[in-house]
Amino acid sequence: MSEQMSLFDFSGNAQTPQGLAQDIARALDGMGIGEKVAALNDVRRILHAASPFHAEPVDLVQWVAVDDVAANDYNPNSVAPPEMELLRHSINHDGYTQPVVTWNAQDGREVIDGFHRTRVCKELDDVRNRVHGFLPVVTIKDDCVERNDRIASTIRHNRARGKHRVDSMSDIVLELKKRNWTDRRVAKELGMDEDEILRLCQVSGLSDLFDNQDFSAAWDIGIFDEGDFQFDDEGEPVEHEEGGRIYHTWDKWECFGANFYGTSAPSGMTAQECEEAYRELLSNAALFDGVLDKVLNKWPHSCEHYLTNESMNRIAWLGQAALAYEHGIPACFRGGYNLLTESEQQEADRIAMKHLNQWLLANGRTPVDVDTVASKTQANMY
Repeated sequence: MSEQMSLFDFSGNAQTPQGLAQDIARALDGMGIGEKVAALNDVRRILHAASPFHAEPVDLVQWVAVDDVAANDYNPNSVAPPEMELLRHSINHDGYTQPVVTWNAQDGREVIDGFHRTRVCKELDDVRNRVHGFLPVVTIKDDCVERNDRIASTIRHNRARGKHRVDSMSDIVLELKKRNWTDRRVAKELGMDEDEILRLCQVSGLSDLFDNQDFSAAWDIGIFDEGDFQFDDEGEPVEHEEGGRIYHTWDKWECFGANFYGTSAPSGMTAQECEEAYRELLSNAALFDGVLDKVLNKWPHSCEHYLTNESMNRIAWLGQAALAYEHGIPACFRGGYNLLTESEQQEADRIAMKHLNQWLLANGRTPVDVDTVASKTQANMY
């Protein structure tokens, strides 16, 4: 810092830390953004060296040019577009509340934890402009910079965050609704859709909070639970040791790219037309049968991820996957199933069950019956 001290014109009369801080603040006036950030980083480093918490990386948060921060090549964690949009909303609304964990690689900083926070700053102009192209970072301890230590640190950060429990999220949703937040606002702020808000209210058993909602007997597959992913040395998902469940990260789900998780009707279609298209698909036995053949053959990752999950309604997923495959219509228009006659529903169930069991047998798994599959609740989805 001795070389940097010349940046500041101290009065020489500062007798307290507060007085010295005021002198520094005055010296910063008039500096350009780059010079000011560099000076503040130097001041923080000096204070960090004298801090009783100097052993803790979080005691020294510095702002560095985001273009000087690079991703690592081993992190198996991934975030779907809806969660990326929520992260953008969070950073825009709340600001950067957590620094990115990095280490000083030979050719610049590399991310240990916080890749997606880094992406938001790099890729989204509104965030990048607000923080002047700088990113808040902390630096991992010097004894943790070997590659295996860095990989272990990344995984620890990922796993330590854990998962939201359904009952805890239900409590949060209920509190917000009691504070007069609408379903739309809860959905936006928490990164959910309104159907999920309804289901979380149902979990609570407090019917007065959703007594204005219409209930549907449609083929419903429920709420997504990301599960406990396991990865091999190449960062690829592997089969779960318990129950034979196979997981794939969202970016490998063919159904995702086919608009399965969309929240609005495709361009030029109304919601009613989407549900009618679903009814027409399910009621045409030959067409439905043929589309399911394509789903099972063309979507191997999606089928492995969902059809090995015994806790979800897999024939419902197959029906909605067929809709997305054939028409690009998302699963939120599953209400078209209710437009079928009872006999048409039974025939659609039979066709979906036939294909499910064909897939299970072809993959060395035990076939199931329709009552077992259809009895799965919304809260047990995939």
